[in-house]
Amino acid sequence: MNESDVLKLLKENQNKKGIENWNEMEADSPYKSFGIGLTVQRKLAKQVGKNHELAKRLWDSDYYDMKVLAVLIDDPKMITREQMESQVEDVDFGLMVHIYSACGAPVAKTAFIDEVADDWVKSSNSVKRRCAYGFVYELSKSKKKSAPSDDYFHRYIDHIEKTFKTEDKSVHLSMGAALLGIGKRSLGLNKAAIEVAKYMGPIPVESGKTQCDPMDITKHLTSDYVVKKFAL
Repeated sequence: MNESDVLKLLKENQNKKGIENWNEMEADSPYKSFGIGLTVQRKLAKQVGKNHELAKRLWDSDYYDMKVLAVLIDDPKMITREQMESQVEDVDFGLMVHIYSACGAPVAKTAFIDEVADDWVKSSNSVKRRCAYGFVYELSKSKKKSAPSDDYFHRYIDHIEKTFKTEDKSVHLSMGAALLGIGKRSLGLNKAAIEVAKYMGPIPVESGKTQCDPMDITKHLTSDYVVKKFAL
C-alpha cells in the first residue's frame, strides 16, 4: 500500500460520531480525524502490514488517524533513536502518547528501549516522561531472557516513590500504569509496588465527557488474580 491507499482505507472506515467527538475534544488540535477508534485502527494496521518507509511518510500527515497507523505499522528493527527523538516532539494530542509508548507499541519493542526510558524519565519534558513510563510498562510485560532484571524495576519503584508528589499531574497515570505492570512481574516487586501504591493513593482519571473511576493500583495488585499468581 501507499499513502493514497491508506487514505482511501481510512475514509471507508470513518466514524461520524468519532469525528464529532474529535472536533469537540480536540478543537484546538492542528490535526483532523476520521474518528476511527483504536480497535478498528489495529485491524486496519494488519491490513496495511508492517512497513517502515510507509510509516515514516504517514507520520507527516495532518490526519490523526494516519499518525496512529504510522505508529502501529512501523518495524521495531528499523526504528532509530533519532526517529524517536523527532517523533516525541509531536505526540502530545489525542491518545497519541499512550498509543506511541504503550499498548504493545512497536517503538517499545526496539532493542534500546530501556535506554530511552532511562533517559526520558529524567527529561524536563513531561511528554517524554509520560512516554518513558509507558516504555517501562511494556518492559514489565516482557518474558524474554533479555528483559531487564528485577533490580531494574526496583529502581523505577524507588524513583516513582521519590518523585510522585512533585511530578506533573499529567504524568501520574503513566507512572501508575508502570507501577501496575511492575507489580505483576514477581512477588518481590509486587510487595514493593504495593507499598508505593498505598503512598500514592488512587489516581484521578480524566477522560473527556466520560466519567471514570480513579486508578486504584493497590486494589489491582492485591486482586484475587494476583494473589493466586504469587500464592500470597
